[in-house]
Amino acid sequence: MESMDTKEKVLRALKETDGYLSGEVLSRQLGISRAAVWKAISSLREMGCRIDSVTHRGYRLLGIPDLLTGEALLEGLEDTFVTRICAMKQVDSTNNEAKRQAQLGAPAGSLFVAEEQTGGKGRLGRQWSSPSGTGLWCSLLLRPKAVPEQVTGLTLLAGLAVARSIRALTGLNAQIKWPNDVVVEGRKLCGILTEMAAEMESVEYVVVGVGINVNTQSFPEEIAKKATSLLLETGKSWRRVQVLRQFLLETQALLGEWESQGTAALLPAYTADCVTIGRQVSTHRGGRFLTGKAEGITDTGELLVRLANGSLETINSGEVSVQGIYGE
Repeated sequence: MESMDTKEKVLRALKETDGYLSGEVLSRQLGISRAAVWKAISSLREMGCRIDSVTHRGYRLLGIPDLLTGEALLEGLEDTFVTRICAMKQVDSTNNEAKRQAQLGAPAGSLFVAEEQTGGKGRLGRQWSSPSGTGLWCSLLLRPKAVPEQVTGLTLLAGLAVARSIRALTGLNAQIKWPNDVVVEGRKLCGILTEMAAEMESVEYVVVGVGINVNTQSFPEEIAKKATSLLLETGKSWRRVQVLRQFLLETQALLGEWESQGTAALLPAYTADCVTIGRQVSTHRGGRFLTGKAEGITDTGELLVRLANGSLETINSGEVSVQGIYGE
């Protein structure tokens, strides 16, 4: 992983110290000037860190806000498969940044995280609400040895990883709405957007974007009845680094299965977690309105729907409404 900047080094030193730490000691330990120490302390305070200072004693850390800083991420993710971290205060979308960096040669395992997205996006070109400081907006860059047809499996993998991580951390009954939403009690908690660059028979890179509503207290009126957050469901705040870490650990385990055995290896677990299976669904396809019962998932990640006339339809794209989810 990339090294920490001065501000992050100062924060770590304060976190590891009981009591006060003088500017002189910080300067000596970190090999920086006293002026650099003071500048770092000022920056940390601007970020929301509560730091007490006493003449002749130094600085003492009293509290840290829930920020996705490079230091917090390095400490929380140091034993995961992440190879590089890009933590941003604001970006158009983490998926866009991941794609830009992928084209510049960023390695597999690069993680892009932002406090706020100004152009967050979901499937079918929809905007994804990404206010500052409330959610986990991140993208993971992968460079799998795969053909384009196999990449759908990574969307299923990400949904399974999110659902598992939420259940492990909170005990909530997180389930998957095919193909890319994670829901709790019929409301959307997380959206997933997978994008790739590929040629006919090989994949250059895949970007898996994940947006989890962590500490969101309210939503825009148009989605208020359909969306939820960990805070609203549990009544308590959650540290976003903790949520991210659990997601990455689950992803790491599932990636091993996917790389060695393919999407089919994930289907039993995915199907068990998929709230779409067994429900009435409807969608538009080729100018037709289709409705029927969702019966399963194919080895390539498509939804199998049994229509009223008994025929079996395979759905691989488009908007699918599911009875009992999002008030539908």
